[in-house]
Amino acid sequence: MNFCTKVDLPATDFKIDYNSRLAFFGSCFADNISAQFAKRKFKVMANPFGTVYNPVSLASQTKAIADGKVFGENDVFKDERCDGLWHCWDAHSSLSAHAREECVDKLNAATTQARDFLRKADAVFITLGTAFVYYLKDSGKPVSNCHRQDPNLFTRRMISVDEATEAICETIASIRQLNPHAHIVFTVSPLRHMSDGAHGNNLSKATLQLAIHNALEKTAAEYFPSYEIVMDELRDYRFYDSDMIHLSKTAEEYIFERMVETYCDSITRENIAKVEKFLKMANHRIQDENSPATQEFKEKLAKQAAELEKRITGLKLD
Repeated sequence: MNFCTKVDLPATDFKIDYNSRLAFFGSCFADNISAQFAKRKFKVMANPFGTVYNPVSLASQTKAIADGKVFGENDVFKDERCDGLWHCWDAHSSLSAHAREECVDKLNAATTQARDFLRKADAVFITLGTAFVYYLKDSGKPVSNCHRQDPNLFTRRMISVDEATEAICETIASIRQLNPHAHIVFTVSPLRHMSDGAHGNNLSKATLQLAIHNALEKTAAEYFPSYEIVMDELRDYRFYDSDMIHLSKTAEEYIFERMVETYCDSITRENIAKVEKFLKMANHRIQDENSPATQEFKEKLAKQAAELEKRITGLKLD
């Protein structure tokens, strides 16, 4: 007897393992899922410019990476209201700094690291969260992050399906410019943006769904049904966090398991289980750091880690 509607997983002609390099871009859902892979010791790069929710801002970020953009003083601005921090409209506040030069250096370092990683990436997973975009009134420039500036500086609107489709195609082209062989997988974040209202959120998600569908008819990329898995398989508030909007850790782990089921073969799935078992033991709480038993435990861990790394090609446990 089935108690939920099981979502069919996509057929795919590529698999990932511990040799694979996985890049993640997009909303906080992309951060959460990439963390599931990272904690199991996959090679992961996630959101080099910080979380990005809409397809227009994502297209801008990936173009900057592909073109090797060199950020300069004109790409940052000083926030007079918040300890004089320097920000960039194209990046998250994690790349902000108290000195203009430091902010610019962070942006250029992020660009270089992302460019180097993407050139060798085996798969790029992109999660879109909203079709609403903020634009600066004075220039019409789309922004990735408003940095808590005066709301009167911006206009906000939901982009059309055609605009979203164009931005998605631009993102794919930028990635292909750096790496023609990377497998690109799109997904829609199941996290609801309730500040837009229930109907506004549904319109936004539908816009993203249609735009991805249109883009995938024109370009070589794939779709993974994260949104559908939550809506149909996890249709219960027990799979949400206390705010009833973000997903619980159980839900995140379940979606990770469904991705592993799709993109990993049986050998890699067995290897993941071995790594999980080792990490559970390695994270065991130590009571007395200097006791003989602790030293013996550490020696046992080191031996098992070396054995695992020898058996699983590409695995690094340090």
